[in-house]
This record gives sequence, C-alpha cells and structure tokens, in this order.
Amino acid sequence: MHPRTKATLEQLEKADWFVNVGTYIGVEDRSKFILLSSWQEAIKSCSSIEWENLLLEASNQYCERLVERSKERFNQWNDIATELKETTIPFVRRKIEAVVREHNLPKVFEDIVQWDILGVCMEAEYADVYPPGFYASQAYWYVRGHFPCGWEGEFPKGKLIIY
Repeated sequence: MHPRTKATLEQLEKADWFVNVGTYIGVEDRSKFILLSSWQEAIKSCSSIEWENLLLEASNQYCERLVERSKERFNQWNDIATELKETTIPFVRRKIEAVVREHNLPKVFEDIVQWDILGVCMEAEYADVYPPGFYASQAYWYVRGHFPCGWEGEFPKGKLIIY
C-alpha cells in the first residue's frame, strides 16, 4: 500500500462519519447540493440504479485514463484492489457498525460505502499516474460527517445528493 493511501485512510479514520447527516454542517455552498433528511431517503437514493451506474462509470472512466497513461501500471489494478480490500473491508465495517446497528441499515448501504472507500484508495494508489477525482470527492463528504448518496441531473452537470 502506497504511503499516500495510508495517509488517506488515516484521514478517514480520524473523521466521525455520518455525524452531520441531515444537516448543513460542513456544507460550504448549499446551492450545489441536495440535502436529504432521513436514512430512508438516503438508502433509496444510494440504491438507485442511476447512482450505482454513476459510481461504476466514474470508476470506468478513471481506469480509461490510467490505460491511456500507463497500461503497465493499469495491469496491476486487480492485484492492488485485492490487496487493498484486505484493509478496506474490515475498516469500513468498523466505521459503519454503529450507524448500521442504530438505524437498521440494509446491506446495500455497506456495499456503497465499501465501493466508495475502495475507490478513494485506488485513486490514491494511482495518483502519480492520474489525479484523484470522483472518489476523492466522495471521501470529502465522509470526512465532513455526511453520506454522499446520489446525483440529480445529467452528470457532471446537476447536483450531488448527500445525507
């Protein structure tokens, strides 16, 4: 694991995830985001096929940029992802454990958070080839105590949905 990935995980570790859900705390420009008011709304949004497709497309586009810049490095993607999952899976489970228990959140919640955090780490691993982007922006919201969980409008225009 690259030192910058370790630093990213350390930053995420120090943050109190979900402490500001449903509030504008940590949101600088309210006009650029849609704020949900309940876990029920957040789960509905994050489990939508549109959001899942956007997350997948963000990952695919990042991979395309990597292939353009270094096919050799891109060819290590699966091995790096497998290695990172050994750290990210238990890390995410520990970070979300209390909120899942308190709000009886479904498995899709964990799946989305797992995908986000793995994406953040993969962007960190490859930051020397192509700069972090979409998933780094996801991490921004976790660090601020929110849950990024959807998009309204045609990406990249439109607004991020957070809880």
